[in-house]
Amino acid sequence: MPLHLLCVGLATVDLIQRVTRFPAPNEKIQSESVDVAAGGPATNAAITAAALGARVTLLSAVGRHPLAALLKADLEAHHVTLLDATPDATTPPPVSAVTVLSTTGERMIVSRNAGATEVPVPEEGLPTADLTLTDGHHPELARAAARKAARLLIDAGSWRPVFPDLFPHAEVVACSADFRHPAATASGDDAATARAIAAPAVVITHGPAPVRWFTADASGEVPVPTVKAVDTAGAGDAFHGALAVAMLNGLPLPAATATASRTAAIRVSHAGPRSWLTHLV
Repeated sequence: MPLHLLCVGLATVDLIQRVTRFPAPNEKIQSESVDVAAGGPATNAAITAAALGARVTLLSAVGRHPLAALLKADLEAHHVTLLDATPDATTPPPVSAVTVLSTTGERMIVSRNAGATEVPVPEEGLPTADLTLTDGHHPELARAAARKAARLLIDAGSWRPVFPDLFPHAEVVACSADFRHPAATASGDDAATARAIAAPAVVITHGPAPVRWFTADASGEVPVPTVKAVDTAGAGDAFHGALAVAMLNGLPLPAATATASRTAAIRVSHAGPRSWLTHLV
């Protein structure tokens, strides 16, 4: 049986439209296409990991609002088991409006995310997993997951107040270039960020530029495959899902980072939230 990955964090309903240019204020334009899909950092990572062959459970807050059915159907279609911490909630799940510029793959996102909603830990507790990934959304769930995790990967796309509670439990913290640790002395200094996080391993992505990695006694960088950017939405999430699978498979950090970078490049080079998954091998 494949090793088990538990993803803990945000699940959204994403409305994605592709346009030839971004609209000006008060302007209406026609989109080239429209997709509706499950989204959110932990969710996109979960779907990526499942496509790569992992057995994946997503712990999030979804509820039973009609919009939640769209989210649940997408997870089921991509073989991700949902553990809903708020199964009786009647409020809408978080919704993200994603606009992708078809000429460059750049995107604009307007999202409520999880707001200030407090999500309780399920009474039955958390499932046992070989590796846990959390994005820091739903802080109480993230704390519970970090405490229980056999191995913990943290998606640190941007700073969240919960991270000081999570970092001491992490094996790997994966940051974007936009991440800023309050204790880092120099803004944009990757080494300072890694020192402030103080995890056994820190990975920092820079879009199409090389990914940098740091451990206690070594550091290095991994080039990112050069591709034509078609859609950058969810590329970081794809990176995290692939990094989790590489860790499950026992790859050392540089090799795991290279594998994750290739997966993110595949995501960027294909349009739409899901069609690119068929190109994974």
